[in-house]
Amino acid sequence: MSVCLFIWTCPDPDKPVCLKYHERTVYNMPIPKMLKGLISAALTASILAFSTSAVEPVHTTINNTPVDMDARLIGQTTYVSYESASSLFSAATGSSHEISVVAGENYITVSGRYLGGAENLIIDGALFIPIRSIAEVYGASVSWDDATRSVGLTTESGYEFESGDSYYRDDEVYWLSRIINAESAGEPMTGKIMVGNVVLNRVRHDDFPNTIYGVIFDSKFGVQFTPTANGTIYNAPTAESVIAAKIVLDGYTLSRDALYFLNPAIATSSWIIENRSYVTTVGNHDFYS
Repeated sequence: MSVCLFIWTCPDPDKPVCLKYHERTVYNMPIPKMLKGLISAALTASILAFSTSAVEPVHTTINNTPVDMDARLIGQTTYVSYESASSLFSAATGSSHEISVVAGENYITVSGRYLGGAENLIIDGALFIPIRSIAEVYGASVSWDDATRSVGLTTESGYEFESGDSYYRDDEVYWLSRIINAESAGEPMTGKIMVGNVVLNRVRHDDFPNTIYGVIFDSKFGVQFTPTANGTIYNAPTAESVIAAKIVLDGYTLSRDALYFLNPAIATSSWIIENRSYVTTVGNHDFYS
């Protein structure tokens, strides 16, 4: 089996090369001087390379009818060819949607909505997306049969995909995008999503206020988010922070347990570390439940 590597670098040859496998860093080191020019020229963006031997073909059905959707299992995620899936879903539901997909991003865009998921990939020169992302667009439920290594898709009669104009609440996007922007500037998209997850996890938790605004400005046990004290919460968010907020509001989560986070390099208090359970690290932030 071939190994899939995500390779990140940037035009600055003094930055390190970081190789990742399914979001896990496996190699990270400064670029040797003799390779700076070559790497700077060749790797100015993400490179996603998959061999056909690294993926497992998956059988698919729509409403119990076998379809040739060109689906592949990678890790625990089933990917489908964007082209074949769009065509087959349109034929099965009688509806069509204009979906924006960018390789390397972990979301798709449709009707002003941002649906999060695993990264969109290029496999054998074709664009592949997580099957659950496109299934949501067409209102299809997804089931997995481990015995037959197959995915069953069941569409809902009369389903209409709600546009972003009516799905998102302006006040929720406003405040969630601002706390994400203030807390995770310079963090990767997954880091921004995790900050948003913390806010919504608190909204759902009995120990915190039940609104986004209430969670952000909660002061029952002191300031919860530093940007509310230093004023950066009021800064206009970047486009990426707004997208991250909408991805989270659309239900995508990287952790349903995380309720706290900190940057251990600059944190002035150790209360979270000493009193809460560690969940994961994303970017510069450690997350705790």
